[in-house]
Amino acid sequence: MASPPPTVLRTEATPVLDLLTVPQVMVRLQLSRSAVYDLLRTGQLASITLGRARRIPTHTLTDFIRTRLEQDAA
Repeated sequence: MASPPPTVLRTEATPVLDLLTVPQVMVRLQLSRSAVYDLLRTGQLASITLGRARRIPTHTLTDFIRTRLEQDAA
């Protein structure tokens, strides 16, 4: 009889950092490529560069949306 597969435990001390591509952000925000790059260029949306690839952490996209919602509500 085979033993069950090992269980992977996720601790809260190590958050998962999901990175999105520009096309993924385009879909989520329903914006054009140039509009997303304008947000990145102006610093409204933070990103990291890995070699030649630009990646946007999901938490920065969430923060951007939250900030815009708060600005619109004010």
